[in-house]
Amino acid sequence: MKQTFVITLLLLLFISFPAEAQCAMCRAVIESEGSNEVAKGINNGIIYLMIFPYLLVGGIGYIIYRSRKKAKAKIN
Repeated sequence: MKQTFVITLLLLLFISFPAEAQCAMCRAVIESEGSNEVAKGINNGIIYLMIFPYLLVGGIGYIIYRSRKKAKAKIN
């Protein structure tokens, strides 16, 4: 059960889905310029910047999990 959960979680992390991460105002301004490459670049930049908060929270969660697991092992 645990192995299936871990494999599913890893697959979900590494599968990329196309996402439109721009706000409505940013998207309207960029699309009105007519350059599709600029819109793609800004969209990719927004997605890139969104990754770091998730990595930080995940890293902190892992550190807490590891420290609690060590504390539990010392008790037993």
